[in-house]
Amino acid sequence: MKLIRTGDAVGQILCHDITQIIPGVTKDAVFRKGHIVREEDIPVLLSVGKDHLYVWENDETMLHENDAANILREICQGDNMCATELKEGKIELVAGCDGLFVVDLEHLRAINALGEMVIATRPSGFVVKKGDRLCGMRVIPLVIEKEKMERARAAAAAVPCPHAGPKVWRGDNGKRGAAWTHCRPIYPRFAGEIG
Repeated sequence: MKLIRTGDAVGQILCHDITQIIPGVTKDAVFRKGHIVREEDIPVLLSVGKDHLYVWENDETMLHENDAANILREICQGDNMCATELKEGKIELVAGCDGLFVVDLEHLRAINALGEMVIATRPSGFVVKKGDRLCGMRVIPLVIEKEKMERARAAAAAVPCPHAGPKVWRGDNGKRGAAWTHCRPIYPRFAGEIG
C-alpha cells in the first residue's frame, strides 16, 4: 500500500472504501475497495476531502483489513450464526435462532491480546433472539501482517470445541441435553425463555 496524491491516482486500485458523509442524508461508500480510479472519479474524491489516497502495492506479507476481518469471522462463526455484510474492515455475527449465547472467554482474550484486531461480544450466558447481534470483529489498521492473522487462527485452533468464540445453543433439535447440562445450574430461569 502506498499513499499518493489523488490527482495522480488514475488507473490505481483503491485499497479501502471511500466514505461520503452528508449529515441526515447519507453515510456510505462512494467507492469500494478494489475500485480502479478513473479520471471522472477525481472531482468526487476531492469533494469528499481525499487529497491523498492509499492504493495497492503488491506485498505478499500483508492482508487488507477486509480479508483479515473475514478470517476473524471464520474463527468466530459457529452454528446458528449469520454474518452481516463485510464493510470497511468490520463484520458482525447475528443469532440465526433463539438460544443461549456462550463465549469461550479464554480464547477470545488470547486473540484480542494479539493487538491490531478486536472481537467484541455481548456477555456470555445470556438468552438471545433470532437476529440479535452477538459479536463484531474488526482489524484496526488498513493492512495487517499475514503472520499475525495466522497466530489468531492458531489461538482459535487450540480451542477444544469446533469453533473459537461465540456459540448459540438451541434448546431443541436434540441439543437440549448438552445445552441444559452446561447451563442449568447457573441459569435455571432461562428454561422458560428458550423452550
